[in-house]
Amino acid sequence: MTAVARVSTVGVVAKSHLHEATPHLVSVESWLRERGIGALFETATAALMPADARRRVADKAQLARDADLVAVLGGDGTLLSMADSIGAAGSSVPILGVNFGSLGFLTEVTLPELYPALDAAVTGRAPVEDRMMLRSSTLRASGGIPDFIALNDVVITKAARSRMIDLSVSVGDEFVTRVKADGLIVATPTGSTAYNLAAGGPIVQPTLESLILTPIAPHTLTNRPIVIPAGSAVRVQPNIDERDELFVTFDGQAGFQLRAGDEIRICRAERPLRLIRPSTRSYFEVLRQKLKWGER
Repeated sequence: MTAVARVSTVGVVAKSHLHEATPHLVSVESWLRERGIGALFETATAALMPADARRRVADKAQLARDADLVAVLGGDGTLLSMADSIGAAGSSVPILGVNFGSLGFLTEVTLPELYPALDAAVTGRAPVEDRMMLRSSTLRASGGIPDFIALNDVVITKAARSRMIDLSVSVGDEFVTRVKADGLIVATPTGSTAYNLAAGGPIVQPTLESLILTPIAPHTLTNRPIVIPAGSAVRVQPNIDERDELFVTFDGQAGFQLRAGDEIRICRAERPLRLIRPSTRSYFEVLRQKLKWGER
C-alpha cells in the first residue's frame, strides 16, 4: 500500500439526485475551505447545492485530471462511474468512497467516519490500494468502437426475450471453450463480489492480479467459472444470427449492442485504480459485515 501525496484540490462527486447528500456536501465544502484546500465539484453534484459564485465546477473527465483526490458520496455505482472516468482519462488520482447506499463494498466508509477518513486522506495518513482495471476493445469490420475501462466487469449478455447465446472464448491465442449460456462475465478481483458473485462466481481477494470468467446461467453443468492470470488477454467471439440480440456492458455504466463478426478483447488496463481505504476494517471483516459471509 502507498499513501496519498500532497493534496491541494479535492474533487467531490455525489450520487445523482441524492438530495439527502446536500447538507453533507455543504459541510464538506466548508471543511475543505477552513483547511485551505480547494474543492472541485462534479457538475451534477454542484446542482444539489445552494448557489455559490466561489464554487468551482467540472465534469468527471476534467475532475479526474485536475483533482489530487476524489471523494465520492453515494453507492458503489457512483464510485464505479467516477472510477471509469479516471481510467478513461489515464489519471492516477486516488478515490475515497463514502457510503450512502445499502451495501457498499467500494464505498465502505460510513457517514460517521467521513471527516476522520477525509482528514487521513488529505494529510497522507490513509493507505491506498491499487485495484486492477480492465480495458475492453471491440473489433468490428466497420471500426469506430472506442475502448472502455472498467473496474468491476465486462459483461456480454442477451436481451430479455432472446434465446441462449453462444460465445467462443479464447485466452491469448488459445481457444478455451464455447459458452452456451445467458451470458458471460469477465471480472476483476474487485468485481468478484458484484455480478460475478450473484452469478455463482468465486470471491477473489481484490489485491490479487487475476481475471475471473463466469458464465451466466450456463446451459450445461460443465461450463463453470475459471480464474486466470491477469496478464492473459481474453477474446470473446459471439456467434450471432438475425434472431440474436447481444449486448456488452462495462461496470453497468455503459454498453452497446453487438453485431455479427464482432470480437471483444479484454485485458488488464495499463493503470490501476488507487482506492483509499482509511478504515481499520480488513477485507474479511468487510465480507462478514456486508455479506454475512461465513455466518449460519
